[in-house]
Amino acid sequence: MAKYRICLIEGDGIGHEVIPATRRVLDAAGFDAEYVHAEAGYEYYLDHGTSVPQATYDAVENTHATLFGAATSPSGEKPAGFFGAIRHLRQKYGLYANVRPTKTRPVPGAYENVDLVIVRENTQGLYVEQERRYGDTAIADTVITKDASDRIGKFAADLAMKRGKRLTVVHKANVLPVTQGLFLNTILDHAKTVDGLNTNTMIVDNAAMQLVRNPQQFDVMVMTNMFGDILSDLAAGLVGGLGIAASGNVGDKFGIFESVHGSAPDIAGQGISNPTATILAAVLMLDHIGDHETARRLDNAVNKVLVEGPRTRDLGGTTGTEEFTNAVIAALA
Repeated sequence: MAKYRICLIEGDGIGHEVIPATRRVLDAAGFDAEYVHAEAGYEYYLDHGTSVPQATYDAVENTHATLFGAATSPSGEKPAGFFGAIRHLRQKYGLYANVRPTKTRPVPGAYENVDLVIVRENTQGLYVEQERRYGDTAIADTVITKDASDRIGKFAADLAMKRGKRLTVVHKANVLPVTQGLFLNTILDHAKTVDGLNTNTMIVDNAAMQLVRNPQQFDVMVMTNMFGDILSDLAAGLVGGLGIAASGNVGDKFGIFESVHGSAPDIAGQGISNPTATILAAVLMLDHIGDHETARRLDNAVNKVLVEGPRTRDLGGTTGTEEFTNAVIAALA
């Protein structure tokens, strides 16, 4: 019997390419797992009228972790009955911490010596999706609670203490003192109880500028949902783009790990997508479930290929998904 059970959700678009590629890499690394394939996303909704079937809930709940490929979220008015699969799964399973590492990789144009983690509160803020319209006026609620702020603050503080013991709380409490102020002050109250933790605060617009000017100053950054969504993509741009950006959605019981890029329908099915982000999401997954040795091997293999080539088109190369995957497998050897 395999040591681990892993749920694989390809999702939409290039998810059908990067998840199989990542499984090949995990198999080549000798990862001792049984895989359960499940479905979710916009494509599934179009065929079946729901974004996530019951079988997928069962798979997520009965495996050690889930690896998610990519999801399409149509812009504009949502079709009847549609909901964003990944956002729904975050809410359903209380995956309150979205963890986005940003680390310098050996790719053209990357900033040097960047090694930070953005911790994004994953269940509240504007992403509760409570919107309504009255004629020409549209209103969206933002929800911030003390309990959720304390929970994400403790998570970020614990992570910071395992790293450089530096925590930056990013906020907009100068303009939104009730909601953002509750988030900020709740986290600061907990941080004061953590011996040895160096905590500072930064207004979100300044944080955006500082990430571009001097990202090396940051270690762990914690912020509300939308700020984290935006700044983590900005941070990814510092080190090579979304093609190498991975994230983990972590709660007290479950973890879903995903590439940050979208479903890229413009290139889906052409065999040219970059599987690096999904492979690095698997690295986060491996660390989460405790297989740190395999995680380090995969991370090192990706770096070796990024140095020596071949590279995919988004990183200045010409290679496709299969050739890049084969190179990572060869590097593992």
